[in-house]
Amino acid sequence: MDNKVTVIPNIKWKKIVIPVVIILVVAVLGFNSVTIVPAGHTGVVTTFGKVNEGVMQEGIHFKIPFVQDVVMIDNRIQKLEVNTEAFSKDLQSVKTMLAINYRVDTSKSYSIYKNIGADYENVLVVPAVNEVLKAITATYTAEESVTNRQLISDGLVTGLNKKLNDIGLYVTDVNIIDFDFSDAFITAIEEKQVAQQKLLKAETEKKTAITNAEAEAEAKKIRAKGEAESNKTIAASLTQEILEYKKIDKWNGELPKVSGGSGTIIDIGMQESATEAKSDK
Repeated sequence: MDNKVTVIPNIKWKKIVIPVVIILVVAVLGFNSVTIVPAGHTGVVTTFGKVNEGVMQEGIHFKIPFVQDVVMIDNRIQKLEVNTEAFSKDLQSVKTMLAINYRVDTSKSYSIYKNIGADYENVLVVPAVNEVLKAITATYTAEESVTNRQLISDGLVTGLNKKLNDIGLYVTDVNIIDFDFSDAFITAIEEKQVAQQKLLKAETEKKTAITNAEAEAEAKKIRAKGEAESNKTIAASLTQEILEYKKIDKWNGELPKVSGGSGTIIDIGMQESATEAKSDK
């Protein structure tokens, strides 16, 4: 039995392969010729690794395939948390947790990428936060840092923008999440607060005692004045007839007794009786 091999003409292979290759090439070229910049981003174009000036805005853009690349830069508000440590004016160690909101200027996206790279946050923002915070913390005591939290936040915003705006980074807000001090300092603060509370209580009690004493003195003064006016009124209303009437009203019916020079008490009533008896004789 003879084995027969069927040979497909080369012309047929070419008709199949060439269109497929062309379609694949077109697809690859088309895919690499279009880029989409999402909302809130800008596209930094590099040609053979060299950064082009200007950026691509949001939307669909064409680029040279295999020659140009597009790096996306996020221009939306970004949040960065930084844990850092600084020393206060009274040389206390203050550990601070910060939340920083910042954004990248769209017009300077290409220069930031060109001069700093995509890791601009760790290269620029974090060191700037540490530097500005240490400078501000050194102007307050540890206790003042707690009571002036808003002032420190405002100072950070101002200081960071002064350092970063020219580069194209803008800080919109800084929130101090937490201050952390040494155990010894916290204990000292607690003891100070207890002492202040005791002092305040003592001062309050002292003021209360003084107020009560003043009130009592005023009350006595008022009572004395009232009694004096009452006595004055009574004295003005007494006449000789009233005084005689009060004497009679108070008499218990007994004659008064007087004491002689020898200490003997003589009953006046008895003397009168004796005198009357002698007269009868």
